[in-house]
Amino acid sequence: MILLAAVAAISHGAIAQKNKVKIETEYGNIVLMLYDNTPLNTNNMVKMANEHFYDSTLFHRCIPQFMIQGGDPDSKQAKPGQSLGNGGLGTTIPAEINDVNYHKRGALGVAREQTPDKSGSACQFYIVAGKTFTDAELDNMSKRTGRNYTPEQREVYKTVGGTPHLDGNYTVFGEVLEGQEIIDKIANEPRDANDRPNKDIRMVSVRVVEEKKNIISSVKGFFKKKS
Repeated sequence: MILLAAVAAISHGAIAQKNKVKIETEYGNIVLMLYDNTPLNTNNMVKMANEHFYDSTLFHRCIPQFMIQGGDPDSKQAKPGQSLGNGGLGTTIPAEINDVNYHKRGALGVAREQTPDKSGSACQFYIVAGKTFTDAELDNMSKRTGRNYTPEQREVYKTVGGTPHLDGNYTVFGEVLEGQEIIDKIANEPRDANDRPNKDIRMVSVRVVEEKKNIISSVKGFFKKKS
């Protein structure tokens, strides 16, 4: 049984995504897993987190049952009621849109202007709160967008929820591991006509999560002690 457990742990470690980040807020922490199959956008967020870029930025656009958006550098010193969302770094990150990553509840996506190549912001991102959809609604969405959903994706959108109308148009490069309830709290804050929360909701810090111990090394150490 111990051997089976060890092998299972190694297998899980082999397929696990390499990068995680933690967003600290006054409501609690949000832990995100960044996907390996979107290296440009994943590596960019890791870089920005390591540079402490996001510290003190706001979640400046928050819509119930839709998403929360943040990362605008102009939000750090924003005045009450100031319109936000146009700040950036003067560059974009190429789109990494595929059929595997989709806008399920908790998905992490790249905010963008209506760029023809669908490249995204080098700093602004959103996290999906979402809602559930019926088969009929998904069928209508497929007809409008030409996007087909796998049986798994369809089931998730029906039972867990998400924002399927964004699929194919925005890069999804991660998902929530912990703190989805925090996202819902932020999304439901009272807001103004521009969907900016009436109270400032800051990212106190955004940091890459360092794994304390490599799981394969742990398993090797276990058998070494036993031998």
